[in-house]
Amino acid sequence: MGIVENLQKLTKQIPDHVTLVAVSKTKPDEMIMEAYHAGHRDFGENKVQDLAAKQERLPNDIRWHMIGHLQSNKVKYLTSFVHMIHGVDSLKLLKVINREALKNERVIDCLLQVHIAREDTKFGLSGDEVLQMVHSESYGELENIRIRGVMGMASYTENSAQIREEFRQLKRIFEELKATVFSSRKQFDQLSFGMSGDYQLAVEEGSTMVRIGSLIFGSRNY
Repeated sequence: MGIVENLQKLTKQIPDHVTLVAVSKTKPDEMIMEAYHAGHRDFGENKVQDLAAKQERLPNDIRWHMIGHLQSNKVKYLTSFVHMIHGVDSLKLLKVINREALKNERVIDCLLQVHIAREDTKFGLSGDEVLQMVHSESYGELENIRIRGVMGMASYTENSAQIREEFRQLKRIFEELKATVFSSRKQFDQLSFGMSGDYQLAVEEGSTMVRIGSLIFGSRNY
């Protein structure tokens, strides 16, 4: 099946309220344009350099998601155009995004990355660290970022019960934040988890945003 058929198949399986971010990292422009001509607009890249280059070359109504680990010194290359920054895992990074967003007269949507996997390889804050951060005085001064929700990546395992439990852990943190710190903010509405291997489980467990690459574009190009 081609890219268009893959997208059609996925959109039938994913409810309308769930955003499908097509992970286009390592993929050439032609493949992205195939998905674009099929009506898709949300694309995710994990390297700043690739994201900035593709943004310059491709249509300007694409909503670009920065889904990789973002280093503070590279934020400035994204802030004029990025639609959403996933994976914010420190107050330091949020402050840099805020500063660069201010220079561009923008308010940038961000997701806080929570560490839910039983692996040390993935980035993210603990539930307690998230609460500590959003209650801090310096967080309260950031006016050019908008926290839209939380995201996390489950362990790389075949054990679906474990994956489900990790997703539920993230959902509990999201609900606690929504009921307390963000209770007056309707825009705190994104619970992002689920990728090519576990997106169906993720949708069942309440994800509002899934990141899918290989099921759309085929296996990765390196």
